[in-house]
Amino acid sequence: MSERNNAPESQRNGSTPNHCEPEASLHPAWLAFVRYCQQMGHGEIERLKIQDGIPVLIEVSRHKIKFS
Repeated sequence: MSERNNAPESQRNGSTPNHCEPEASLHPAWLAFVRYCQQMGHGEIERLKIQDGIPVLIEVSRHKIKFS
């Protein structure tokens, strides 16, 4: 197996990670997932499907609502 296959995704696709702007180095699907988590605030994600290192589907998510 070549070293290229073991390299992080950012090195495999030819781009270099940008440590000054974290959003610039994230795949759009990861950005959408992070935004979803931020909007949810509190809750649980039971099943998260990841393909090729990228989130593709959340089957079940629940919000927790406190009344006190």
